[in-house]
Amino acid sequence: EITDPIEERFRADAKDILSVVQSLRMIRTVPAVTMEVVSGYGEIWSAQTLYAYLQTRDVPCDWIDAREILVVKSEGGNAGLGEKGEASTGGVTPLWAETAGRMASWWNTVGKEDGFLDLDYGKESPIVIVTGFVATTADGVPTTLKRSGSDYSATVFAKLTCAGRVTMWKNTDGVYTADPRRVPDAFSISTLKYDEAMELAYFGAQVLHPSAMVPCIDDSIPVYVRNIFNPDFEGTVIQGRCPTLQDVNNNKGGKVKNWRSIKGVSPIKGITSVDKVSLVSLEGASAIGGANVAEKFMGAMADNGINVLIITQASSESSITVAVPANQGEQALASLQDAFELELARSTIGKLFLTTDMSIVAIVGEGMAMSSGVSATFMSSLARANVNIRVIAQGSSERQIAVVVDGSDTSRALRAAHMAFTLSETAVSVTVLGGTGDVGSSFVKQLQGQKEMLAKNL
Repeated sequence: EITDPIEERFRADAKDILSVVQSLRMIRTVPAVTMEVVSGYGEIWSAQTLYAYLQTRDVPCDWIDAREILVVKSEGGNAGLGEKGEASTGGVTPLWAETAGRMASWWNTVGKEDGFLDLDYGKESPIVIVTGFVATTADGVPTTLKRSGSDYSATVFAKLTCAGRVTMWKNTDGVYTADPRRVPDAFSISTLKYDEAMELAYFGAQVLHPSAMVPCIDDSIPVYVRNIFNPDFEGTVIQGRCPTLQDVNNNKGGKVKNWRSIKGVSPIKGITSVDKVSLVSLEGASAIGGANVAEKFMGAMADNGINVLIITQASSESSITVAVPANQGEQALASLQDAFELELARSTIGKLFLTTDMSIVAIVGEGMAMSSGVSATFMSSLARANVNIRVIAQGSSERQIAVVVDGSDTSRALRAAHMAFTLSETAVSVTVLGGTGDVGSSFVKQLQGQKEMLAKNL
């Protein structure tokens, strides 16, 4: 009675997938939309399996195929699943009016038939299992919310149902100060603002989807990130907005303080990275004029659906460099060569070139605003670690500073920056052997006399 209908749907889905796979053998390629359709079945089958189990426990429940409710619009050039930890996983926007209408219709029809409207919510609440990750376009084409998109699904449906909170169960103790696989001293962050979480996610923090915070902001829905394997740990709570730069200026009267003057407080919350990045550069375009160059440059990027992660411009030679996902590097270069074909032929611009195997390393935190010395600390830490900086960019909100470095230097850069902002609890032990002679005794006395200075500066 419970499992037979579900098993029948599973077999029907399997036949449909087999038909799709067989057709791919003929065309010898896998279109992005096909990958999205097939990869979404895991969520669909999992939701129905959990639904069947809850039915055996006599729990009031039902399940929703999000493809029938959630209608989204994807930006051009953003087809496919995207790579986990890359900014290319963003760019999907719910069509809220259509989606809210479908959700209300489901609740007033299926939900009503299930008796959800007649329950005493003070004593019992229904459980509605919703498929994460999957959605549909306005044209009815199945699509996805990209890698880690189930986070986004959770917050979208939290907004639709006016939820009081969202809990994301992960395999880590919340959001970390850095990737613990690269920075062994990284630790869980207790609290984050929505803006900080979005910055960290955009610049590669894999525990969150870049767009997942957006639905929760208007209704101030707190988001908890906790560990499914360590449920007693509180994890990270994400709520509240960072003040705008104007608010910071008004509250502090424009007074700047060095971040080291406040003991025990770091201006940043986390350090993250985006791997597999390419730089596309245009040099020597002063004869055209900076405004014209920038307009044509960014227009070529937009027209070809190139995801620009960082942009820097030097006015002296009207040179521009942008960071793009590595899989779009060649396409970005070709689009610029087409856009500046006449200028290249006339030598009114210098050259266009592509630099591959790069990574973005970013520090994020609302404490940067009106705090001096943050950039100096960041850059100095990279210099001491012998990491060469190729591009520097700072967001107008002063919540993040990002640099582009060689991909092989990424882990070293993350560790160096993490330690520089005292996010790492580092213990230094000094052992003096053979300190009984005249030289050794003098050295030990010097150490004793300077122990406070050494403890402060080491």
